[in-house]
Amino acid sequence: MLSRFQFFLYLLLSVCITVQAQTGKKVRLFIIGNSFSGNAAYFLPQLAKEGGYELELGRAELGGCSVERHWKLAEANEKAYKGKSLREMLSDGTWDIVTIQQYSLLSGDPETYRPYAQRLVELIRSLQPNAKIYIHQIWAYRNDAKAFGKIKGEERAQTDADMHQHVRAAYHLIAKELGLKVIPTGDAFRAMATSKKWAYKKDPNYNFDAPQSPNLPDQTNSLHVGYRWNNNKLTFDANHANTAGCYLGSLVWYKTLLGGNVKKVKFKPTEVSDQMAKQFRKVAASL
Repeated sequence: MLSRFQFFLYLLLSVCITVQAQTGKKVRLFIIGNSFSGNAAYFLPQLAKEGGYELELGRAELGGCSVERHWKLAEANEKAYKGKSLREMLSDGTWDIVTIQQYSLLSGDPETYRPYAQRLVELIRSLQPNAKIYIHQIWAYRNDAKAFGKIKGEERAQTDADMHQHVRAAYHLIAKELGLKVIPTGDAFRAMATSKKWAYKKDPNYNFDAPQSPNLPDQTNSLHVGYRWNNNKLTFDANHANTAGCYLGSLVWYKTLLGGNVKKVKFKPTEVSDQMAKQFRKVAASL
């Protein structure tokens, strides 16, 4: 039984929590990345809004951009980000969280991070000493990709599992060296890829040698863009996330960066089934 004093404190705490959820907590998040960070944070604003957060996003994202290129652009003070330099954008007020990531092709080779990731982090800390800095662990390419990411020089991973293993090891190594926290999006993708029920499997019945528009192979459970028709030509993207992959990534970001309770999330894109969304929430919550 609660004493009257304990009960009063409980009511007071409940009121405070309710008021905070209603008024919202402002969080300023600055993303240094490329298309993969664009994918992974795509639905973060909707999730943050549902959770009672007022989220302000700053983006320094360039397609296929490595940490080396981001650093060299910053070092030269080039206005490469919609007419602004990285230093200018990072100096715009106070950022609560800053994220960095490596280009997917190079993510499995830790030597490609050095010394550029360290220099980027030093720049961030000099301009935003109180910001929490995270490194975004990206996902492996789809299991039917024509080629996988590099793991040592020009040597490439042989499978999606091989790529994931090297990418994960590289991100965690660099995170340890630089004192960063990891956003484990790649682990969430891997959890789905290794599930008997939810793993994507290449369509064995589709004629890939002589495809007929507008027919597409069965891509059930894919987290990647995969095959699609463009101007009567069958194109293939085994790297970038589709809507489902973007949603899974955003759940991981929501939980990791904002402490969101992903199990209670109601928002989901219409393209994602209720069952798949439930599994995504379970996976994100387990990381």
